[in-house]
This record gives sequence, C-alpha cells and structure tokens, in this order.
Amino acid sequence: MSVVGFDFGNESGVVAVARQRGIDVVLNDESKRETPALVCFGDKQRFLGTAGAASSMMNPKNTISQIKRLIGRLYSDPELQRDIKSLPFSVTEGPDGYPLINARYLGEMRSFTPTQVLGMVFSDLKIIAEKNLNAAVVDCCIGIPVYFTDLQRRAVLDAATIAGLHPLRLIHETTATALAYGIYKTDLPENDPLNVAFVDIGHASMQVCIASLKKGQLKILAHTFDRSLGGRDFDEVLFQHFAEKFRTDYKIDVYQNARACLRLRAGCEKLKKVLSANPEAPLNIECLMDDKDVRSFIKRDEFEQISIPILERVKKPLEKALSEAGLTVENIYAVEVVGSGSRVPAIMKILTEFFGKEPRRTMNASECVAKGCALECAILSPTFKVREFQVNESFPFTIALSWKGAAQDAQNGTADNQQSTIVFPKGNSIPSVKALTFYRSGTFAVDVHYADVTELQAPAKISTYTIGPFQSTKSERAKVKVKVRLNLHGVVSVESATLLEEEEVEIPVVKQSTKMDTDEVPSAAAPSSATESDVNMPDAKSAADAPGSENDAQGDLPAQMETDAKVEVPKKKVKKTNIPLKELVYGGMPPADVQKAVEKEFEMALQDRVMEETKDKKNAVEAYVYDMRNKLNDKYHDFVTDPEREEFTAILQQVEDWLYEDGEDETKGVYVAKLEELKKRGDPIEFRYKEHSERGTVIDQLVYCINSYREAANSNDSKFDHIDVADKQKVLTECVEAEAWLREKKQQQDSLPKHSTPVLLLADVRGKAEAVDRLCRPIMTKPKPKPAKPATPDVSSPSSDQSHGAENADGPSKDSSESTSGSEVPLASEEPMETEKPETAA
Repeated sequence: MSVVGFDFGNESGVVAVARQRGIDVVLNDESKRETPALVCFGDKQRFLGTAGAASSMMNPKNTISQIKRLIGRLYSDPELQRDIKSLPFSVTEGPDGYPLINARYLGEMRSFTPTQVLGMVFSDLKIIAEKNLNAAVVDCCIGIPVYFTDLQRRAVLDAATIAGLHPLRLIHETTATALAYGIYKTDLPENDPLNVAFVDIGHASMQVCIASLKKGQLKILAHTFDRSLGGRDFDEVLFQHFAEKFRTDYKIDVYQNARACLRLRAGCEKLKKVLSANPEAPLNIECLMDDKDVRSFIKRDEFEQISIPILERVKKPLEKALSEAGLTVENIYAVEVVGSGSRVPAIMKILTEFFGKEPRRTMNASECVAKGCALECAILSPTFKVREFQVNESFPFTIALSWKGAAQDAQNGTADNQQSTIVFPKGNSIPSVKALTFYRSGTFAVDVHYADVTELQAPAKISTYTIGPFQSTKSERAKVKVKVRLNLHGVVSVESATLLEEEEVEIPVVKQSTKMDTDEVPSAAAPSSATESDVNMPDAKSAADAPGSENDAQGDLPAQMETDAKVEVPKKKVKKTNIPLKELVYGGMPPADVQKAVEKEFEMALQDRVMEETKDKKNAVEAYVYDMRNKLNDKYHDFVTDPEREEFTAILQQVEDWLYEDGEDETKGVYVAKLEELKKRGDPIEFRYKEHSERGTVIDQLVYCINSYREAANSNDSKFDHIDVADKQKVLTECVEAEAWLREKKQQQDSLPKHSTPVLLLADVRGKAEAVDRLCRPIMTKPKPKPAKPATPDVSSPSSDQSHGAENADGPSKDSSESTSGSEVPLASEEPMETEKPETAA
C-alpha cells in the first residue's frame, strides 16, 4: 500500500512519501523538489510538469496553468473573469455554465474541463512518486485549500480518479501544516494546550488557521481565508507598473502580445524575490517586444507603496480567526508562517505588529503541506505505525437541508412552504453523521445547500436528493429516517433513507427444563414493554439451577419438578426498509463522464508514451550515425577495406540528411527499421574489432588451463598418487590435442588481414577451454579413498548376552550404570560433569 502525500498548488506541486525513517520529499526528473503544475499541448503529444514548463514560452496559448483557480467555479464568477484576463490560453463558457479550456492538440482544437486538466497534473505527480518508490501508487492524501466548496472537493476527487489515484482523505492545507508541526513536538503539555496560529500565504490565496495543540492531540479552533490574496497579486502590481512604464518609455503595449506578457510576468516574479532580500532591484528583458530591449529599476519602498491596497487586506483574516476561536493575541503561543507569498518583508512586518511577536519559520514554507499529507496518509494506512496523534478537524462552512411541506399540510396552506434546518454548523467536526426523521406519504426531495454564501461567492445549492418511491402499509404518513454524512473529504451527501414501520408479532418464549424445589422459586417474568429495536429474550432460570450453587456442591437436592412450557408474548417490532435515492449534484461530473475522462486520459498517456519511445528510437539512429562515422576513421580503420569504408560513410551521410529532412517526423517502426539496416553493415565491422581486441585474453585463459592440468598430470606430488596412470594419460592426451588445435588456428588467423572474417573465434576458444576442463577436472580432483575401519567385536553374541544378564541379576554394575546414565536426567543436587569446551573467538 502506497503512503504518499500530494500538495498541488496554483503554480507547482510537491510529492512527499513515507519511509521507515520518516517523510521524504520526492525529486522529479530534473532533481527538483517542486514540479510545475501545468500541461502543454503539442501537435504530437502532451508535455507535463517540467517538460511543459520548457515549452511554455514557445507555446503559451496551449500551455494550461493555474488550474486550481478554475476547477468547480462558474464561468460567470467575477473572480474567475478577472483571472481569465491574465491567462494566455483560451477559456470559454461550456453548455453547463462552467468553464472549458481550449487548446490545440494533435493538430486540432480540443476542449477540456478543468477537472480533466487537473487529472493530467495528478498523473504527472503520480509518475514522479512511482519512479521514486519503484512501485504502483494508488492510495494517497491530497491537500486542498480550506475555502474549497463542495463542488471543488468533488472535482478534486474526480481528477484523482482520472489519474488512477484513490484519495484516503482530502485534508485542508493548514491542517496538514499543523499536523506536520505538532506530531514531531515532544514537549507539548498534557493538560493546558498551546494555541498556535498558522498563516499560509501562497501564490493565489491566504489562509489562517488557529490550532490547539497538546500531547497526542491537534484541534482546529478556527479557519479563515482570503482566496484572492497571494504572491501573484504582488506580481500583478509589478506587472501593471512596468507595463505602463514601458508604454511610456518604449512605446510598446505588452497587453497586445501573449508571449511578451508571459516574459514580463516571469521577470516581475524574479524581481519580487530579489526585493525580498535587497532594498532595490533592476529589471532587464531582451527583445521583449518589437525587437526592443527594456530596462528599468525599482526600490522596495516604491514596491510597498504601490502594494498598499493588497497589504491592507492581510489583517482582516487574522482578526476574524481570533474572533472565531474566541481568543486574544495574548493567548497565541506562536505564529508559524508558510507559503511562497509569505517571503515579502512587508507581510512579515504586518504579522509582527498584529501578534506582538516575531513570526517563526521553523517549517519549510513550500514542503510542509505535502509532508503533512503524507503523515495523514500514514496514519490512515495499516502499513506504517505512527505515533499516537489525534487530529480533530473542523468544517469551515454551515450546511443546511431544506424541503417542502408535507402534502397533508395543504389544507392549512403550508404545503408549498419551504422548510429548512441547519445540519452541520460552522466548526462542525469532520467526519460527522446526522439523522433526520420525516413523515411522508410518498416520494419527496431534500436540498443540500450553504446557509451563508457571502464568503464563498458560489451558488447556494449543492445537491438535491430524491427519496423514493416507497409506500407505507400502516398509515398514510410513513416515518422515514434520512442519514446525512459529512465525510473525511468535507463532502456532504445524503447517505441513506430508511422506512420505519412498527408491526405487532407474537414471539414464542420457551422455558427449558426449569428446575423448582418444594418452595417453588418463581422464574423471571418476561418484560411486557415493547421497544423499537429487536430484543433477544434469554431463557429464564431459577436460582436453584445456577451452576456452582450450594445445593449442587452438597449433592442432596430436594424434590424437583421440570416444566417445558411455551408462552406467546406479544411484542412490537420495527420493520426497516431501504428507500432508493437519486442524487443530483449541481455542476458535478456524472459517473459516466468520469469514466469517459479516465479512458481519454489513458489514450493520451499512451500517445505520450509512444511519442517518447519514437523520440528514443530517432535519437538512437542519430547517435549510431555519429558514433559509427567517427569509429570508421579511428579504431575501426584497420578492420574495414577502403571501398567498404567509403561506401558505408556515404550511407551514413544519407541517413543523417534524411533525419533532418524527410525523416524528421516518422513513426517508431521506420526508425527501428533504419537502425537495423545500418547495423547490418556495421555489426560485422564491430564483430571483427571485438574479436581482435579480446582474442589475446581468451587465448591466455585457454593456455593457462592446458598448462595447469598438464603440470598436475606430470606431477610427482603425493596428493595425485591415488589417480590411475591411464586417467592421467587421458588428461595429457586432451591437453596435447587442445594445444595442437590452438596452434593450428592461431597460425591461420595470423596469416589473415584484420578486415577479413576471423577463423579463430572467441566462442570457439572458450568452448575448447570448457571441453578441456570438463574432461580433466573430474579426474584430477578425484578424492582419495578413505582408510579401512578396524574390526569391532560383536556385542550381540550369546556369551556376551548371558554374562551381561548375569552381572545384572544381583544389581547394576558400574559399567551398566555408566552406560545408561547418558539417557537419564541428572538431579538438581548432582554436580554437573566437567567437560573440556573448545575455545571460541570473542
């Protein structure tokens, strides 16, 4: 079972895995700890992650990024409309009112949902994890922003399904950070908890979490956020500042050129990072637009001045978090700051002034969420044993259920009245289950919605559940129990609906062999009160029949009477019947569409794999051409004739020209065939060179083998005395024949030029050495015969038996006792017999 945590950000993603020694962040193919969260669509394949980032500048309109801002949001959302203006790719409104991403793929325009593109990002992160673990990755935990709506959470789950992942939990990013912070703390108090504020300012949003920490426990007290305040807003301020400056100074409008916008935004992002550590920074971009090089300069004070509207929004989530947690600044033990956007000095100054203490950076700002996700996955997984640490998560929104009045209320004019109740209030624990009871005569519907959407800026309705059909056999208005679940992912759903009907049944109660003495001890009476749940009625027994009683022990029971009677006891039983449910999630992907997206992702991944293999084969042809051409004029020079070299060199040149012209875009099979065609000419040359370069070593091995066995056969050493002379002669004969064969072949080979086909092959020499060894080794390694054992007296002769019996007639003799003592266990009082023990090394 895989234990992996994924942190997918607006710009990049991080993968963390659990190992026996702890949590590690996985490196991608470029040995980087962060992987760009983007997809670049090409004419032949997709480029994911780092490969896509390399192509983004050359193909901006087909490079999809910032997916996190697009999923689960209506196209008409004002925030989304502002985001779309800064995106280089095309986003249009789909038939369902949600955005569609348009890109050119395989030579034609295609439309993708944000969920599909997020699935591609997850596929890339999954491949990185699988390469590192060298195993399949399925189970995982994924970090999500706390402000994600129910629809956005469902979209993340669908995207994970498209990528072949099974999330054990969607965990809030701030909660993952708090978990990664608290689980390693060994000095947490047992009673009075510590309140820690976690401030996460990422690329696109700000999240604040106040957590209560004590030994073995983490409790979330409050969640607040500003989902459009992040590092990219500072980039945008710089971008607008320099775009206007360049329009004035250089008479160019970067808004008219998508590539110029991308390059200027990238330059502004680097400039912001430089200003985080320096009081001033330059901006230089070559050929930004219209072949013009641009230069400019800005000081940190000026940057902070133009960023005042953004900085003023930082305090609001902080104040709200303290208010919801019911705490003051004095109650905060520490402030932990994470996220890539938190490196702006002005933000750190605001946090210090607000909390009255210096914020800490004890955690890796970019990796803490992924590590927390991996820890949560390890907690949920049976594979790892994790320190006991309880996480009490809270839900950041208020969820309500609404329905129409019952049909029986029509006479009172209330049938169409919309009734509502709050099911999960803000701050409700995750996971949680609530049960509601309805009295209905037939099919009815309930709506799941947000009680307050002012912070969310999302549609109030989440889903509608149609409950039914059903029919009550007892009354017109049946009792229906509806279970509503808030699961580990923070997704709300109606889990089940049950029809409850009471019916009276006669249950026979058997009283088995009730024993009563002359005083007639009465048996326990069956309860007469009825309950909704099934009750098991145990057989009643008298006190006299209890096992272990005094009468049983004495064995003098008085007269007893046995009865075996059946009593019919009336009882009410609750009959439970499951009612079918029909779910409608507003904006969600139907299961059939998810399955189609899974198949589409498989096809695109297969296309990517085929194209990568095709590139590898093309590179193999190119490498062979360059390598063989160099070797023909170098180390292969003597192993090929001049006409053959010239002809082969011309063929290699033709293939090189073909690669850069007609063969630039061919299939994998064409490149494989071309390489095989070249190798048919080149392999014989390589074969002759290899035979020549290794022949001396192999011949030396054969000569050593022959000489070794010949010396052993001619030796006067006593260790070979037991070997027959005839066998030694066989060894000598084999050695002479092998030596003669080698001499003849070597003479033939020495008379041939190097470019001729060799007659003394490495395989033949090795085969001859094996043949000599196979015949000679069994003879020369024959073991010496063992010396004959001396004859032993027959102890089973009749005379010895008789004498032995005579000695044992009056009692055991000393010898007999010694012979039997080996099979006896010595008493504890006997001293053990001393024996010499062999010395052993310490």
